[in-house]
Amino acid sequence: MSLVVIGTLAYDTIETVHDRREDVLGGSATHFAVAASHLVAPRLVAVVGTDFRSEHMQALEARGVDVAGVEVAQGATFRWSGRYEADWNKRHTLDTQLNVYEHFDPKLPEAYRDSAYVFLANASPSVQMRGLSQVEAPAFVVADTMNLWIETARDDLGELLRRVDAIVMNDEEARMLSGERNLIRAARRVLEMGPRYVVVKKGEHGAFVMGPDVHFSVPSYPVEDVVDPTGAGDSFAGGFMGFLALEGDHGPANLRRAMLHGTVTASFCVQGFGIAPLADAKEADLAARTDDLLCIVTV
Repeated sequence: MSLVVIGTLAYDTIETVHDRREDVLGGSATHFAVAASHLVAPRLVAVVGTDFRSEHMQALEARGVDVAGVEVAQGATFRWSGRYEADWNKRHTLDTQLNVYEHFDPKLPEAYRDSAYVFLANASPSVQMRGLSQVEAPAFVVADTMNLWIETARDDLGELLRRVDAIVMNDEEARMLSGERNLIRAARRVLEMGPRYVVVKKGEHGAFVMGPDVHFSVPSYPVEDVVDPTGAGDSFAGGFMGFLALEGDHGPANLRRAMLHGTVTASFCVQGFGIAPLADAKEADLAARTDDLLCIVTV
């Protein structure tokens, strides 16, 4: 079934213990769409500047991503710069330039408005709701968020939570939003705010999904050589939502299986800079890691 993502295309400058790379193609919607493209043909809604390189748009199209919803505005594309410490758990944002994204007002093409599955990538809750309002009758809506919106737009975030089926957040964000230290209690408190499901990402410690009919945890896939974790969370979401859209079924059993696919796509993302390691992953390699992870989960 159809899947639309509303988010960012960006250029990242990334520093790790391995290297420093400038103007790497990134952004929440980019990583999500590339991950989902292994399963479905995602529809992409975003804004870029006139400096966005044609070869990067072509790379997305080559993956089967529908880019009809990408607006080109006068100015520069969103840019982010960050540095990771050696243990990968600490990331320092060095610079953020919103550029054309500062005035992003998502506009869904008419052909996108019948999308059954919707992912609202990290953005202000008001922007996410404006995008969602243009989808006619979505079957399953998932939103991402971050600590900035929890701190500065809690009322809007509260309204968003009542309008979506699931929220994806990391462990720090779940604790901040709920006021609970224990992650299980934190997830339950978030569920009380409106969504039917909450997915909590725990980085190298895996992730879990909780709702009235499912409580399932999955470990991270063991990757020996992590190069760059940028976009891993969005790649997880892309694999998760891509599988649900492929199946056209978001029942409890498929939510558990989707968690495996999300974990596997994230494992490829961290093996290099930008989208290349995930875009170049072979379907057989994705399937093999999914089987490996299934063995770990079921033993």
